Amino acid sequence: MRFLNRCLGGVLLVAALTPTALAADEPAPLSLSWQKNMLTISGEHLPGGPPKIHYIEAYCRPGSTDRDWRETTIPHETKLIDTAQDGSRLQLQCTLADGVIVQHDIRALADNIDFQITATNPTKRPSLAYWAQPCLRVDRFTGRNQKTYLDKGFVFYNGKLTRMPTPDWATKARYVPGQVWAPRHVDRNDVNPRPLNDTVPSNGLIGCFSADESMILATAFEPYQELFQGVIVCLHSDFRIGGLKPGESKQIRGKIYILKNDVAELLRRYRKDFPEHHVASGGKN
Repeated sequence: MRFLNRCLGGVLLVAALTPTALAADEPAPLSLSWQKNMLTISGEHLPGGPPKIHYIEAYCRPGSTDRDWRETTIPHETKLIDTAQDGSRLQLQCTLADGVIVQHDIRALADNIDFQITATNPTKRPSLAYWAQPCLRVDRFTGRNQKTYLDKGFVFYNGKLTRMPTPDWATKARYVPGQVWAPRHVDRNDVNPRPLNDTVPSNGLIGCFSADESMILATAFEPYQELFQGVIVCLHSDFRIGGLKPGESKQIRGKIYILKNDVAELLRRYRKDFPEHHVASGGKN
């Protein structure tokens, strides 16, 4: 009987250590909803409550860096096409004034949101849709307002996380404040008309820390046009389309990561998801 009790105890111990039991301590998966152009990420463990993304805030023409913003944006309409009942997935369709159709397949995973985007020009005319803006609102996550959130944000210089304001902070542009970082291949005449930083970041990640510094919220897209620290408590990785020929389609993908404060793990995940971003470090452009 004593031997049987020991065996039963071992069985109970093994059962307690099964993946199902261990997973009980993990947060529930994230979920998605979209209404009135706002994409909401829900999860009971998220600091400050559900973050929201203005999705999509704008589609933009080239030549934008020193031009009135109204001349840069291409009017568009976004519709919800389909959504999973459990909030794990939704599909959106944007129709641009020039006829371009952009399909968005968005999925909520355990600790990230995955974006698969297809931009298609079904018309017989070239499209000047060069880039687009998902506007990630971070006020709830950082616990800060427009005047106080800056030092919660970060980009990467020379492979190291660098808090904002970075040492080479730009202050002059058609519109201020704010800050723009562009990769080497993007024409400096085609970015947001906010102060343009001279330094090329060493990767395409931009993010912030939660109010208590326990978690990281970060985003990246491929291809990307720019990273942007905005003026309404927001951060952007604005994705690049690069124009579309008649009948042409292009693929874009993106991530929003919501992880524990572990920068090494964030970088590991990012390198796996965006291997083409990992070229030589930045430096002065």
